[in-house]
Amino acid sequence: MIKKKTFKMAAVALSASLLFACSNKEDSDVTVASAAATEEVQTQVEAAVNYSDDDQYSAVENFETIQLNGTEADFDSSAAVIFDDNTLTIKAGGTYVLSGSLDNGQISIDSEDKKTVRLVLDGVEINSSDTSAINVVNAKKTVISLEEGTENVLSDGEEYVFEDSDADEPNAAIFSKDDLTINGSGRLVVNGNYNNGITSKDELKITGGDIQITAVDDGLMGRDLVAVKDGTIAIEVGGDGIKSSNDEEAAKGTIAIEGGKFSIVSGNDGIQSTASVYITDGAYTIAAGGGSPETIAPSGGMMRASQEEAETTDETAEETASDSAKGIKAVTNLAVSGGTFAIDSLDDAVHSDGDVAISGGEWTIAAGDDGIHANNAALVAGGTIEVAKSNEALEADNITVNDGTLVLTAADDGINVSGGSTMMPGGMARETDAAESSTTDEAEAIEEAEADAAAEEELESKLTVNGGFVSVNAAGDGLDSNGSIEITGGTVLVDGPTENMNGSLDYDGSLMMEGGLLIAAGSSGMLQAASEESAQSSVVMTFPETQAPGTLVHIEDSAGNEIATFAPAKEFQAIFISSPDLMADSSYTLFTGGTSTGTEANGLYQDGTYEGGTQIVDFTITETVSWVDENGITEAGIGSMGGGMRSGTGTPPEGGMGGMFEGLDEESKAKMQEITQQVMDGTLTQEEAEAHMAELGLEFPDRGAAKSEPAE
Repeated sequence: MIKKKTFKMAAVALSASLLFACSNKEDSDVTVASAAATEEVQTQVEAAVNYSDDDQYSAVENFETIQLNGTEADFDSSAAVIFDDNTLTIKAGGTYVLSGSLDNGQISIDSEDKKTVRLVLDGVEINSSDTSAINVVNAKKTVISLEEGTENVLSDGEEYVFEDSDADEPNAAIFSKDDLTINGSGRLVVNGNYNNGITSKDELKITGGDIQITAVDDGLMGRDLVAVKDGTIAIEVGGDGIKSSNDEEAAKGTIAIEGGKFSIVSGNDGIQSTASVYITDGAYTIAAGGGSPETIAPSGGMMRASQEEAETTDETAEETASDSAKGIKAVTNLAVSGGTFAIDSLDDAVHSDGDVAISGGEWTIAAGDDGIHANNAALVAGGTIEVAKSNEALEADNITVNDGTLVLTAADDGINVSGGSTMMPGGMARETDAAESSTTDEAEAIEEAEADAAAEEELESKLTVNGGFVSVNAAGDGLDSNGSIEITGGTVLVDGPTENMNGSLDYDGSLMMEGGLLIAAGSSGMLQAASEESAQSSVVMTFPETQAPGTLVHIEDSAGNEIATFAPAKEFQAIFISSPDLMADSSYTLFTGGTSTGTEANGLYQDGTYEGGTQIVDFTITETVSWVDENGITEAGIGSMGGGMRSGTGTPPEGGMGGMFEGLDEESKAKMQEITQQVMDGTLTQEEAEAHMAELGLEFPDRGAAKSEPAE
């Protein structure tokens, strides 16, 4: 129990330093914030990995030469080497240069002096029919050096023969019970016909080489650590591409990559750590689980199951983990500060059971489930992220965007603050079992409760945008928060949804516009607006008829200055605009159609001339949120949830669906609530819902029918 609690508290401290040291809203310089996040990732890498001199390739000196000749081996009689029954055993530390071929044999390292053994592969081919090609039984450390200009091929058998029937190792073409390093610039081909390609039961480091791995199960596996500094690595496996497996010690199980070129095709996860994944650079092409399906069916807006429902037996959890097909996956933290990524995954592309922090990199993502998913908190502080295909593009219990460019496409919600998690930062569930609590003294219990409360307060369910450029194209809700939304800077554009059972803006708490530009276009049935307590003014325009995709919406002030020009990518009947340039007691004109000479980015036109449009309405802003239709300012926003009401408080009235239930008797309201919930759960389509409502004599309200004031 003590070990488990120590692990949890260490994870909390790590998560807090990684996610929140660089996301203070009072620091308006997003460049500083991004730099802090990047520096933190490098700090974590340096804490996890210690490269020694022998991890880097060096010229070969003071070595023993071993020539392999099929079923024989030639070496100096003074060398600490034994050759018996096609097994070459190295018994002492030192440097050994191998060349030639060994048929149905093995290189075994059993160093009695516990010194480092360096194997220099100078053009070798080693095949084994019933065990590993290289098996490190005992050594302080083994270094495999790949000589420049050579190709080295290592293959194991499809079936292993063990002296002990209960044995389960070795289980890889290259297997080491101790630390293993691969360096050099030569080529290494590994065929893992039995199980894994390369496995270390301790630390696995790669600082160079052209490495090609095929394996039945996992490609590269280090129990305590997998660290890559450089090299070209191609992996094609039935299991995980790169994997760490130590899930028992808090300080171990990390994957840390600082460079290299990776091509990974995996049946399960591309990169998977039982602890944290830290990446500072490198080029990655990952196809996991066969890649994303051609068409992604939305989840139907189902809410996250409660903690009790999510609990499973160890056996079920194990089975689920084996079926995981994610691009990059971590249990504690997943932090990336640079690199290029092309990820195509059947499941989530980027996933952490704890936290995700991205402060750099060029990302192209196609995912069968979420593009980027954190069970706890997600921070984006830089980089360019394109999610071309996903169920939900970005999901976490708490999301902060400080900088970067995000272009997100989703079959369901674009950005989803899921909320309701009972997980602590770092991915460890809060421990409330009475029996366990009884094993701790009162002081420890108080300390743990205070830590839990502090972390929970810091990680309230919230979407915060302090800077950057965010474009969302969603079939479900555009920005969806089961908590609140706060925007203090940056640009946020939302396209969709087109169905009235979803909204371009959807939140349970409040939407505070404190700065930045937010434009959200989509259907009118569930649209919410900003909270009246916002410091920045907003306007919501609803049209009597659906507008065609690509139709420009242009707002200018009374002097003809452009406030916003936007061309939604989908058909729309309502558009929300909040800009620092919208001022109280000022007059504005809204146009549709026409053209703009401005520079266009995801439908937003800037620094150009607008002309040829149709003037729709003149209006004067008198409140924080102004609802407008073609006749002018309306008295109320009818048919919306929560903040869609004129009050803009974000608190739904009784029934939770705003004006949709207004004027209904209790029986009709209950039936409509039931139909609505079925749509939200994905068990009823929009068309079926409308048909059921029609049978009840109900229909979606028409915002265009709202009572209006004359145009000014």
